[in-house]
Amino acid sequence: MSENVEHVKCLIIGSGPAGYTAAIYAARADMAPLMYQGLQPGGQLTITNDVENYPGYPEGINGPSMMIDFQKQAERFGTDVRFGLVTKVDFTGPVHRVWVDDKTEITADSIIISTGASAKWLGLESEERLNGFGVSACAVCDGFFYKGQDVVIVGAGDTAAEEATYLSKLCKKVTMLVRKEEFRASKIMADRVLNTPNIEVLFNHETVEVLGENAVEGVLAKNNKTGEELTLACTGFFVAIGHKPNTDIFKGWLDMDQTGYLIVEPGTSKTKIPGVFASGDAADKVYRQAVTAAGTGCMAALDAERYLTETGKH
Repeated sequence: MSENVEHVKCLIIGSGPAGYTAAIYAARADMAPLMYQGLQPGGQLTITNDVENYPGYPEGINGPSMMIDFQKQAERFGTDVRFGLVTKVDFTGPVHRVWVDDKTEITADSIIISTGASAKWLGLESEERLNGFGVSACAVCDGFFYKGQDVVIVGAGDTAAEEATYLSKLCKKVTMLVRKEEFRASKIMADRVLNTPNIEVLFNHETVEVLGENAVEGVLAKNNKTGEELTLACTGFFVAIGHKPNTDIFKGWLDMDQTGYLIVEPGTSKTKIPGVFASGDAADKVYRQAVTAAGTGCMAALDAERYLTETGKH
């Protein structure tokens, strides 16, 4: 155990829209929250160029600027925002213990988890280079920018099928690359895709490279069976091969589904451990939007305040 253990009323782990919203509410309720930003301060929005669907920004805003605004607002009310990664937790006692960067120990009366999720990528250099310049992992967030254009989407599950269908309503043509001979998606979702006239599904195809210097201009794909390559002209490339919630450190402590999303009591942010609350994409595999994350961050702070009051710690 470290010699100097710092104790706080409310610890917030993670710093996307959920974490910052929780911080704003907790700070205004005199809970003196301490936030550790994690590996990616600002979360997934820091790799999002244009955010046009968050209320209050009529002209839109870029993701990093938006997260700076969120941080300033949280700090204005007294949130102590620090850079650091929570690497270990111990939820055995009524006071919860966490370790930051494997060395600093913090104890907290309440904890709000907002560690988010990370999109899974194919791992191509061109995909990384053009991320935000035509490459996206969220059709609902970015589909609007490709209205009337041709796009390519990669994936075989329900999310990919849902996103392809969503894009088909906006785009001229959607080409779907499925690595195997069949969908992993449920039959109803697969049928929906196959019955949409402007979606073309290429089974047994995978992405070799995303083409374009400064923006996506096309995709080089390969037929797994014949080895034949083909170039698909497009302006948008969507990766829909899943998300991984950043919840590994909570394994064994909190209930989660098979993918790792934290399970909360329906209609609340409460986990099975009293005083530990979950918000944002770490507990949401359905909506995964900035505005829904912010909403659950608010819920978590209100739930935490109620908990602290009921236990006489606030």
